[in-house]
Amino acid sequence: MKRRRTIQDLRDAEVRAKRVLVRVDFNVPLADGRVADVTRIAAAAPTIRHLAAMGGRVVLLSHLGRPKAKVEPKYSLAPVVEAATRVIGLPVQWCGTTVDAAAVEATRRLKDGEVLLLENTRFLPGEETNDDGLASALAALGDVYVNDAFGAAHRAHASTAGVAKHLRPAVAGLLMQKELDYLGGALDKPKRPFIAILGGSKISGKIDVIEALLPKVDGLLIGGAMACTFFKAMGLETGNSLVEPERVALAKELMDRAGFRLTLPHDALVAPAIDQPGQARAVKRDAIPATAAMYDIGPESCASYARAIAAAQTVLWNGPMGVFETPGFDAGTGTVARAMAEATKRGATTIVGGGDSAAAVEQAGLAASMSHVSTGGGASLEFLEGKALSGVECLDQVGA
Repeated sequence: MKRRRTIQDLRDAEVRAKRVLVRVDFNVPLADGRVADVTRIAAAAPTIRHLAAMGGRVVLLSHLGRPKAKVEPKYSLAPVVEAATRVIGLPVQWCGTTVDAAAVEATRRLKDGEVLLLENTRFLPGEETNDDGLASALAALGDVYVNDAFGAAHRAHASTAGVAKHLRPAVAGLLMQKELDYLGGALDKPKRPFIAILGGSKISGKIDVIEALLPKVDGLLIGGAMACTFFKAMGLETGNSLVEPERVALAKELMDRAGFRLTLPHDALVAPAIDQPGQARAVKRDAIPATAAMYDIGPESCASYARAIAAAQTVLWNGPMGVFETPGFDAGTGTVARAMAEATKRGATTIVGGGDSAAAVEQAGLAASMSHVSTGGGASLEFLEGKALSGVECLDQVGA
């Protein structure tokens, strides 16, 4: 992939005293009117501080939740202002609109180094359909465009892709750059051995990732309920486990093609039902009872996967090994997280591909022990699948 210009490529004259329109991902959880998790704000903070230090007049755009192209107060970004001020370390001003005259005027009142947050972009009709008129109106809010919202980079929305047609320069922020460097580096020039760990409930959501990674990895470890579709392809009993019957033939074809590079769990942690973790027991993968279901990989698999991670120089993980949200079914996911943390200490490059995996390492308190934890679940999956990301393709190329 051709390298995109970043804020580090911008000249002083392109930023100082200019309105820098920054698309961030402040789609944060709210509880009782306050931000419950500041992870995404903290991820964008270096970009915002960098631009403010250069004398830019920073204008922030973000979505929050899934409002239906109309104002829904519960999805207002207003509660984010206090948390953003605290986390970024700069006063964040607020404007309760986005593209009207009041919003444009608010951007023009900014002084060098000041920061302004505008209201939810998804309140605007045309945002999610990438309406060109809305994109043009958004472009009137700035003099230069920065996309730092990797979590929304796979969406061709007016604020993530369309605006760049009307506003140049259009460059990547520091977070976007970091995401592309780590994920792109893992795919293009990984330190070897390179192993990928894929989990989650359904093989259908990971088919394209498996297809893309197979030619690149030295080993592919499978966990989660998606392993049961592979078990079914092997002719094994899967009991009440989640299986995708329409994907069984594909699973067999993938196993035949991958050969020794694809590793399935050797054993499974099974229980009569998901709400009965107290009755969980480990069984060999060919001994899953007809009256039970697999809710985690077993202890032998945990040990085997930990050894594989310990021997690797690049580890990419996307998808939990079991129902990690339920105590009793979280051992496999925890084992992978701890093994990756240890691998990082030894100098391996460890990448967590967003979504549930990112939530799991946060829950375990190990996010800081990884080389990189992606902020974009869907975006990281599409990137790993080799798909072009609309919010990246629209940015300036180096040397173009």
